[in-house]
Amino acid sequence: MGFLQEISDYIRAGESDDKNLGLEIEHFIVNDEGVQIGFHEISELIDKVGRELGAEVIYIDHFPVGYYTGEYSTSLEPSCQFEISINPYSDLETIESIYKEFRSIWDPIFAERGYHFETKGNLPLVEKQVITPDDIPLSPKRRYKYMDEYFMESGRYGKYMMRASASAQVSIDYKSEEDMIRKLTILQKISPIFMIIMENKSEEDSTLPGEDKKHLFRTQEWDDLDPSRTGFVPHSFDSDFGYDKMADVISDTPLILLTDEGETIDVGHQTARELIDNQVLYWDGIGEERRKKLIEHFMSMGFFHFRVKKYIEIRVADSVPILKALGYVALIKGLIYSEENLKKLEEALQSVEDIDSIQKAVEAIETNGFNAKIYDGKTAGEWADYLIDIAGNSLGDSDKEYLKGVRAFWSDSEQKNKNKQSA
Repeated sequence: MGFLQEISDYIRAGESDDKNLGLEIEHFIVNDEGVQIGFHEISELIDKVGRELGAEVIYIDHFPVGYYTGEYSTSLEPSCQFEISINPYSDLETIESIYKEFRSIWDPIFAERGYHFETKGNLPLVEKQVITPDDIPLSPKRRYKYMDEYFMESGRYGKYMMRASASAQVSIDYKSEEDMIRKLTILQKISPIFMIIMENKSEEDSTLPGEDKKHLFRTQEWDDLDPSRTGFVPHSFDSDFGYDKMADVISDTPLILLTDEGETIDVGHQTARELIDNQVLYWDGIGEERRKKLIEHFMSMGFFHFRVKKYIEIRVADSVPILKALGYVALIKGLIYSEENLKKLEEALQSVEDIDSIQKAVEAIETNGFNAKIYDGKTAGEWADYLIDIAGNSLGDSDKEYLKGVRAFWSDSEQKNKNKQSA
């Protein structure tokens, strides 16, 4: 079996009739002045807490950087953003319960040391330009050293992305190749609306240095990070897109680094395909479990707004507090796991035919927020209302309660925008 076929088969193995949802939230851990906790302090705490819980402690480059309990895992991102990744579940009550348990463990531990959780799309001190990313140290993982060096050459905002951004991510299931294509297509079309609904800034008028766009601060950083691995999924609107084309995208994304058998090396612009063709990796001589881990590594080095793994990972939301995150999960559940709503969205969005059209919507929202006219002459605010309304119509009573979290979040942001327009 060839290398590309193995990636395609890996994605195919994710097919499921389940309708689960996974949630990841990245947090800044800061003191009252907004300064982040240091790597060694939080790493030692992770090791201690993980052992006390009887969890599997995860090490990278000999440092404890996370743990896995069986229900969720934790990890440290480039500058100590503390992430929880909750296993996929079909009900939001379970997701909420697991998150609250996580916080009940960590809130008092951090409080004792003068720190607290902060959920924002960007570290407030950086967003307000009190400090710059240069003032923030990276975690001492070789992975981040190589990425940092690479991104200095590939775009303008690598330092911002690595040191000062945080997101909330949701994953969903697909039942077939056709279902994956359908869901990914719809999700990419509505993602600009997700971005503005889930925008979470510290100050309304803040911008990136030298920019005048006041919205989607974090998205702007990602879009000017590295065109070879960011933005929307390449070729995803091609007529022959599917598992095999996704395997091509994964194999042709420059890797920056290779993590294999516990070691991380710098490989720069080389792709997985090139490493195998040039026999840096002898694919046929590698065992099945090692090949699986390498495929997962190759996938992890694409930073597109969406990832297709054994599920579709939605990566467009800022980090938000848990009730707003659960509202976002409810919104996605009501849209994507409803056949009626999938059909409605296909009909409503049929004029959106390519990635360029979606990117233009993103750029309009970056400038004008909810007032941006995007698809068919409707504003982003009107589309947000539409999405929330049809999602609510397909959800049960308990999920509708969660949906209120994202509706309130959007309504509050939209009202502030209206007030400003009328001032």
